Amino acid sequence: QVRLVESGGGLVQAGGSLRLSCAASGNIARINVMGWYRQAPGKERELVATITNGGITSYADSAKGRVSISRDNAKNTVYLQMNSLKPEDTAVYCCNIRWGYRPVYEYWGQGTQVTVSS
Repeated sequence: QVRLVESGGGLVQAGGSLRLSCAASGNIARINVMGWYRQAPGKERELVATITNGGITSYADSAKGRVSISRDNAKNTVYLQMNSLKPEDTAVYCCNIRWGYRPVYEYWGQGTQVTVSS
């Protein structure tokens, strides 16, 4: 069983910063992709950023320039540094890990609330 636990969410004023963390535990493949997704009220879940175990990153256009994803492979932990936060960044941020191909193994965390006040 794989478990993902997020932390670091909270309330911040517009223009502020937050750093989210997600620790994965369990039977995890060495080669994997970890990522952050978010879901705002009334909207569909959307990608924020992903990072491979080799450090290759990918960002949503809305996140580029304000967000940085990183990971510590030894700790199976992924981080999301968010700067210059805007009220529209308010959402539940969920951590994801996946690996494999036919089948794909994919797991999600419970999510952490990020609220940006104007």
